[in-house]
Amino acid sequence: MRVDPFGPNVESDKSGTEQSEPGKSGILGSKASRRSALGLLLGAPLLGACAGVQQSISQFSVPNPFSSSQPATGPAGGPQQPSTSIGNGQVKVALILPLSAGGNAGTAATSMKNASEMALAEFLNPNLQLLIKDDAGSPQGAQAAAQQAVDEGAEIILGPLFASSVPAVAQVARGRGISVIAFSTDSSVASRGVYLLSFLPESDVNRIVEYAATIGKRSFAAMLPENAYGNVVETAFKQAVPKRGGRVAIFEKYGADRATTARTVAQSLQNADSLLLADDGEAVVQTADALTAAGANLANVQLLGTGLWDNPRVFASPRLQGALYAAPDPAGFRSFANRYRNKYGGEPVRTATLAYDAVALIAALSRTQGGKRFTTEVLLNSSGFAGIDGLFRFRADGTNERGLAVMRVTSGGPTPVAGSPKSFGA
Repeated sequence: MRVDPFGPNVESDKSGTEQSEPGKSGILGSKASRRSALGLLLGAPLLGACAGVQQSISQFSVPNPFSSSQPATGPAGGPQQPSTSIGNGQVKVALILPLSAGGNAGTAATSMKNASEMALAEFLNPNLQLLIKDDAGSPQGAQAAAQQAVDEGAEIILGPLFASSVPAVAQVARGRGISVIAFSTDSSVASRGVYLLSFLPESDVNRIVEYAATIGKRSFAAMLPENAYGNVVETAFKQAVPKRGGRVAIFEKYGADRATTARTVAQSLQNADSLLLADDGEAVVQTADALTAAGANLANVQLLGTGLWDNPRVFASPRLQGALYAAPDPAGFRSFANRYRNKYGGEPVRTATLAYDAVALIAALSRTQGGKRFTTEVLLNSSGFAGIDGLFRFRADGTNERGLAVMRVTSGGPTPVAGSPKSFGA
């Protein structure tokens, strides 16, 4: 499952659970694992070297990743556990996670901490020391954790997980002139020097609209939820369609009364050759059913979706067969999950790869870039980096761009129809 909300990254889904799909059997040997970590990063030269090793992920849906609900947390003060560290290198890096928060937040934090430890172990003795800080899931805790980390000499901060905590950490980091790589999907908390390494819905929309245009789609319809996630998708959709030479023929949003909106869309659907439905798996199935009940023949349009569609309910729906959605390539996450299970005896949460990629990125920059390792110039490398979740690069405004594949919905699961790009355009 993809996680990370406009607000909490984990407790935002409707079911209250965070799960990941079991990977394929088998595990990379230590040599391959180290190569994966070493090949993770650094622009064009290393991207070529790591092709075929780090092609990332399988992705699971995040039921409404933009929920405003907050996770259960511990006390709102500073870290609730003694400070710990991983590694004994000279370059100190803070990792801020809600380790003592209740529910799924704490579970995700532990899995991400484990993944960061894996990255260090697979990177052939990087010169890093990870300062692990517990923010207890609150902005106050995050600010205290960040202050403690910079006082201990951290040169860059990884985390926090929740959008509400990012500004508190950013304030401390700016005071020391260091950067933050956070894990929230709320692009409103991104800024120059505060970068998001997460799955942003904008990337999904841009990729699926781009692909639809390449197969001849020109008249786009959209039916989106009336919530924060839907608002982000709306903005991206209305920008992406004309950029690809298309037009927005129909646009509607729904709240509790999905059936009324479905009737409105169904009455005009003959004017479109594609239809974007962007919501979590269960809601997308309900929307498709409502459209069919309203008289829409979904077989006459190309259905399009986002990474939230990577859900068993979607694959089982007869209405959604043949639909296309944007998502990272599954291979990287499957390999990562195998290694994680082998090491820790359990399943990683979907966000665990974000922590792995962040630590591996920092390790690679530390090894290759000397004193410039965490500068803006280095972090904004236009060629980007290659991680478990595929190509990514940071934008100057703090958001990111990801190289995504296009998947087709079938009853047997997702089938790739277009691979993730090998490099970024300008």
